[in-house]
This record gives sequence, C-alpha cells and structure tokens, in this order.
Amino acid sequence: MMDNMAGAVLTAEQLTSGQDDHDSLQSHFHAGISADEIEQVFHLKRAQPTLQAFTALFHGGADGVLIRLLVLRELAADTSTAAFTRADINLKLSYLIPESLETVLLRLRSHGLLAWDAQGAVYRVTPMARNVLSALDTLLSLGKADDEAEMGFLLSQVAGAQAVGGVTVEQLKHLLGRLVDLTEEFRDAIASGSEFKLRTSQSKWHMACDWVEKGSLILRAILADERADSATHKAAQAIGRAQSALLNMQGMFSRALNQIERQRVHLGQSGLSTTDVKRWLLAHDDLASLATGAIDRPVMPMFCTPAEMIDVAETELLQERFAVMAQAGLPVGQDAPLTVNDAPPMQAELDDWLARLSDFANLGNFPSFSEDGPKTVPIQDSLLPASFAIASYRASMLPLLGDASEASLQGATAQLARLPITFTPTDEMVMLNDPHVFAMSIATLSLDLESGPLDE
Repeated sequence: MMDNMAGAVLTAEQLTSGQDDHDSLQSHFHAGISADEIEQVFHLKRAQPTLQAFTALFHGGADGVLIRLLVLRELAADTSTAAFTRADINLKLSYLIPESLETVLLRLRSHGLLAWDAQGAVYRVTPMARNVLSALDTLLSLGKADDEAEMGFLLSQVAGAQAVGGVTVEQLKHLLGRLVDLTEEFRDAIASGSEFKLRTSQSKWHMACDWVEKGSLILRAILADERADSATHKAAQAIGRAQSALLNMQGMFSRALNQIERQRVHLGQSGLSTTDVKRWLLAHDDLASLATGAIDRPVMPMFCTPAEMIDVAETELLQERFAVMAQAGLPVGQDAPLTVNDAPPMQAELDDWLARLSDFANLGNFPSFSEDGPKTVPIQDSLLPASFAIASYRASMLPLLGDASEASLQGATAQLARLPITFTPTDEMVMLNDPHVFAMSIATLSLDLESGPLDE
C-alpha cells in the first residue's frame, strides 16, 4: 500500500516537473524563438529517458549520489542471478540501514533503473541501468589510469562506436576539441618560458602522442569506411590535421628547453642551479616554516637608502681632506721614480718564435727568395729544440699564420699572421727523439711563393 502511494506521488511529481521544465526551458529563449526549433534541443529531448536515468543517479548531494551508485553497482555486479528478492537485497546490502536502502530502491524503481516484477516479487536491473553503469565504469577506469592527456575516454568511445559501425560526428568533434585544447595548452606552456610548465606539458605531450598513435588506426578505418557520410569524413580529416600539429610540437619543446638550459644560473661552485633551488622549495608545503629558528631578533627597518648613505659619507670624507690640505698647503714636488719595464717572458718567447719564422721566410731577401733555402720544413724542426711548455706555446700560435682578420691588426701576432708561410697539419703522429716531446702530429710549414711578403 505504501509502495503504491509513494509511486503515485513520484509519478505526479514527474508530470509536474516535466511541465515546469518545458515552461522553464522556453523562458531561456528570446520571444518568437521556439525551443523545439533548435537542433540540439531536439536531440536532447529524444534522449530524455537516458537523461532522466542520469538525473535519478546524480541529482542531490554527493553522499546521496554515492549511495545510489553503490546500490546499483552491487546489484548489477551479481551475475549469478537476474532477479533479486527483497531478502537477497537486504542480505547483500546489510551494511546499509533499512530506511536508506528503501529510499534508494524506490528512487531507482521510479526512474526505470530497477524493474519491479510484481508477479514474482523480485527486482531486476534494467538494460538502461546497465548502459549507464557501463559508461560510468569506462570513465572511472580510465580516470584511475595515468592519462594526463585525458583522451582515453574520448578515444575509447570513438573506437567502440567504430567497432559496431555507429560512430557519430559529435563523438569525433569531442575528440577534435580535446586535441585543439591540448595544442593551445602546450603553446601557452612554451610561450611562458617556465621550465616546470614546459616539463609538465612535455610529459602530457608524450601521453597524448601515445593516444594519437592508437587513434590513427581508428581514423584510417573511418576514412576507409564507405558507409560514412561526408560530415564524418571531414571531422576525421580535421582530427588528422590536429594530430599532425600536435606531433610537430616536439621541436618547439626541444628548442624552448635548450634555451632555458643555456640561460640556467648556477650558484657558485656548488653545482646547484636556480632550478634545483626552486624544486627544493616546491617540495615544502609550508615555506614559512623554513624561517623558524633562522631569525633570532626582529628585522630592524632602515629609513636611509644606500644612495643617501654614500652621499653623506662622501661629503664627510671630502670635508676632512680639504681641512688637512688647507693647513699643510700644497705638497712639495718630487721626481717620478724610475722603473725598468722588462718584457714578460711570454713576449720574449713570441719575439724569438717570430724571428725564427721570419728567418725561414727569408724576409730580408724579398721580393726574391733564396734558391738555396728550403721551401718546406717539418713542424718538429721549427718547434724544437725547446721545452714542452715552449713547444706547446709555439704550436698554439701556428693557426694564426695566414689569418686575414688577425693580419689586419697591430702587434707581434699580427706580424706572425702576415708571414707568407702556410701551415699544413695532418691527423697522423710521428715519434721524436727529444727529451721533452715524445710524439707530435705530422705537419709542415711551406713558403707561400705566390703571395710574397705583406706590407707591414
């Protein structure tokens, strides 16, 4: 008797709410525009039973939603029987109080998620309820996975619809919209210049690329399907272009991260960088706690800026100096001390090395060269004999020979660059009988007879 009364009350509430919903829906549109003329409204009204099923589950507080889903999932998960008596339900859900269980069962029955068989006095899970639970289970299972790109559910819907031959343009547009959102998100992260945002977005980008590889197979199947209409083909082609734009962002990520790597600031010789410091700070939930015990006394405010302090100090210093000079008068003149400016050892070595090469080039006989003089000498004959340090220093100056930019300057190195000598190195080595140098690369110094000496 009570069930019949409750059912009648709920039926009346549904009829009343349905009429109110129609009136309230029309109130959202401008005068002269009927809600039934909108295409999306037509599709949504056609799916009203499914929407009412979701309303029955998710209308109200979060705790009530959890209890309804709990009861419906427990009953649908039992595949040993297709019908449940009230005693079976009470036993299966014995952890719920009877009043709450009765309220949930009544709500599920009234919205077509549970069917009541009066003849057998049993409950049955309706096909609508199983479809709703299947969609929710897919979404919840993919939510548990590490899907940072949030493309798994959308792609699974497209794949499932394609498998049964019922993929729609709306499903493809949802996937296309998600790809466009990800592309904009990655571009914003690259434009921000933040290393942490870049690395977070790059990991999400790798996850999105994995889904793109799986989605490419589905798109090829859709494009090869002769039964698909032109709108479906256009949506699939748009998804392909969006995937290509997403895959082309690898170079943008690499360039942005390389730029940050070149601009990284290191703290002295500690090996730490500002990135390490920021990562360490982000690991602390309460940054204010780091100052506990670090400050022994309150911070004293300074009411004088450093620039003003410098001005005052400079004035005091100059006043004292002027007072001393006024009393003593001008100082007595003194002769400047004599100093001997000896050339540094390295300059002397450079002059000696330049003299040896000039002697080889026979600069004093220009423009005619000596016929008896050698035109090519091994490099070891010109570098040695000398200690290892001097030989290394001389070898380091050899690339300057023939350097046009250095020859345009002034100084000893410029004179070296203007010598008509060509340095020809090789990759092979030669063993030497020298007390300081064991081996040396095979190279030669040759006279450039065509150019002649350059004017100094």
